[in-house]
Amino acid sequence: MKSAILVKNRKPLVIDNIELPKNLKFGQVQVKIIYSGICGSQIDEIDAKKGIDKYLPHLLGHEGSGIVEKTGEGVTRVKKGDHVVLHWRKSSGIEAEAAKYMWNGNKVNAGKVTTFSEKSIVSENRLTAIPKNFDLRLAPLFGCSIPTGFGVVNNDAQIKIGQSVIIFGLGGVGLNIVQASKMVSANPIVGIDINQKKINLAKKFGLTHGFISKTKNLKDKIFNIVGNKGSDVSIDTTGISKVIEKAYDLTNENGKTILVGVPGDKISIYSLPLHFKKILKGSHGGSAVPDIEIPRYIRLIKEKKMSVKNLITHQFNLNKINEAIELFRSGKSGRIIIKMGK
Repeated sequence: MKSAILVKNRKPLVIDNIELPKNLKFGQVQVKIIYSGICGSQIDEIDAKKGIDKYLPHLLGHEGSGIVEKTGEGVTRVKKGDHVVLHWRKSSGIEAEAAKYMWNGNKVNAGKVTTFSEKSIVSENRLTAIPKNFDLRLAPLFGCSIPTGFGVVNNDAQIKIGQSVIIFGLGGVGLNIVQASKMVSANPIVGIDINQKKINLAKKFGLTHGFISKTKNLKDKIFNIVGNKGSDVSIDTTGISKVIEKAYDLTNENGKTILVGVPGDKISIYSLPLHFKKILKGSHGGSAVPDIEIPRYIRLIKEKKMSVKNLITHQFNLNKINEAIELFRSGKSGRIIIKMGK
């Protein structure tokens, strides 16, 4: 079974064959992966953003789609032949132990879910069954970017009709924050990014105003749009400390600043407003509950009340995954999909 393996930090993934465990353990499910997404979290793992990885070599990927091949003891939520989304957020079902794979006689570690492989052993609670007529190429978006983006709006920020929103970073998650904000009638919706193409794409999803991050007098220009007291909600998806500080500064004294990106460094803010009505809150995957929320998104898509096709800008085969990662790293793509097998 071909897989992309993280062998050394800050080095390309190794594409090679690995061996699946012979027997499934309690709560485990074997899935044939059809498509995988790429998320910034994998780039952070490869680049050792949180420190050198102690569990190398190991498998990556936490958003994908596939078909169930077999199930371990105790599994009741999915069965052989089901089409499924693989997601990193927990849903209902068994929390199984992570699988161990073999590569050239050596153990390869993995988490509860991995998707950079032709097949994967997944914990039952990291899977959600979807209709067989839903496009598996689009389904990986339900593994991270859609539930995180929509969850930030609905669960974390709880944006109300007519509230002003500023979004820093218009990647896959940011685009879904834009779309969800529009769906709850937020206004205006302001986006900041380093890439003009992403701003242009975000406008197709409901962005009302967009700025390149290096725009002169950016604060004044944004205040002219949202009001001189600042926005009702500011959301950071970048995890860059200086950007987080700017997002907080642009939020009004009764507003909310939501952190989706995880900062690698300390941040410096004026904290007094937090003792009154201002809120600074970290988001963990939009507080999403995948098996409840994914069916809702599928219904919205089928009724053409939600758009997903423009979120995916590139597709690569597994043997080209390192090229895909470099493109993602460049910031010149939307969501990238990896196709497994031929």
